Amino acid sequence: MVKSILKKKPLVSIIINCYNGEKYLDECIKSVLYQSYQNWEIIFFDNNSNDKSSLMLRKYKDKRIKYFKSKKTFRLYQARNLAIKKCNGELVSFLDVDDWWSKDKLTKQVKVFSKYKTLDVLYSNLYLYDERKKNKKIYINKKLYTGKITQELIDKFEMPILTTVIKKKIFEKIKFDNRYTIIGDFDLFVRLSLIKNIKAIQEPLAYYRIHDFNLSKIKINLEIKELESWVKEKIKNNNFKLINFSKFYGNIQLLKIINYTLKGQNLLAFKLIFKRPFHILKLLKFLFFVFKPKK
Repeated sequence: MVKSILKKKPLVSIIINCYNGEKYLDECIKSVLYQSYQNWEIIFFDNNSNDKSSLMLRKYKDKRIKYFKSKKTFRLYQARNLAIKKCNGELVSFLDVDDWWSKDKLTKQVKVFSKYKTLDVLYSNLYLYDERKKNKKIYINKKLYTGKITQELIDKFEMPILTTVIKKKIFEKIKFDNRYTIIGDFDLFVRLSLIKNIKAIQEPLAYYRIHDFNLSKIKINLEIKELESWVKEKIKNNNFKLINFSKFYGNIQLLKIINYTLKGQNLLAFKLIFKRPFHILKLLKFLFFVFKPKK
């Protein structure tokens, strides 16, 4: 009886991309094993790790965990595209090894898909977990954007990939851009927002771990370069003619200010603060990074 009920529920493919992720792997995997929704498969894509990730994963004897090891190390979004090809599920979700899900994440999201048959993309809020302080806080303290949200995503990107569930058929037409190392999910979701209405669950359903080795923290230069290249390309695209990029440029400028101050190049940061358009937030960010404790 239980098996027949499960068959009526959509299979969810959970893509876990891993490169040397042994430190947090157990917590990540267990957050899937303990899901209240059990009709899932894990597509564990080992991106040529040289640590104990594979040994740790193989101790789990669950047949729903499918292990694939790459013979070389790909860029993250190349690896995600390769992992998608291995998926058997009607729905696809993403989880990195240093993050984890709340117990009812899939149950609540599959329920929304069951209610809205034409829905293709769903996301939720999450908790930010500070590894050093051992505390958490809600990521977004306002109502999440839904519907046609292209302008909102470009103004301030707040659609975390580890909370998303997407129908697999979408990936037949649209894929991650292999060129990107940092902004691939931003690029994908902006392109999706041009052609799809996007729904959101307002409550936090996942945990994003903040630690010293988050890729976006250690590669700010690369993020700036990718964002500048991205916007230059999109401005030439007819689909973006009605989009206002002023806040987007301000966000790039703010990243540069943070980058300069982290490097101790305060004069360059100060010059950027007073470059038009001036915003008080930039000044406050600058002061924070200048006077923050050395650690």
